[in-house]
Amino acid sequence: MKIRLSLTHRARATAYDRARLGQLAAAALPHCLATAQKNNAELASLPAVEISILGTRAMARVHRDFLGIPGPTDVITFPYGEILVCAPVAAARAPEFAHTPTEELALYIIHGLLHLSGHDDASAAQAEKMAVAQQEILATVLAHAG
Repeated sequence: MKIRLSLTHRARATAYDRARLGQLAAAALPHCLATAQKNNAELASLPAVEISILGTRAMARVHRDFLGIPGPTDVITFPYGEILVCAPVAAARAPEFAHTPTEELALYIIHGLLHLSGHDDASAAQAEKMAVAQQEILATVLAHAG
């Protein structure tokens, strides 16, 4: 099954490599799709995934409106195939993990794709399992992307 992946860049004030981010997201998709097919999860039946890279204000508004939590967050995933990631959060947190902002954004996209693949992070055990999966996928796509 071919899933169309589209990225919309709305965080103009944050520096990251748009082309590389698109390549990393596209490279991660088959890994997440394999998981989705095993789990019979949403991603396996979606025709498209829409990814929006947002700034702090836009992400904070969505976070408040949909989850009732004030302030921005790193990533929000909607089950119909929309993933929102916050570029300023990624840029701020990237140094903690020795990532570039682009790599940190790719990690957030992978996190969203894994949510669509049946992963959850509601409990500590689930969050740990999901963190391991997303790190493995990121390492794989980075190794092949050069």
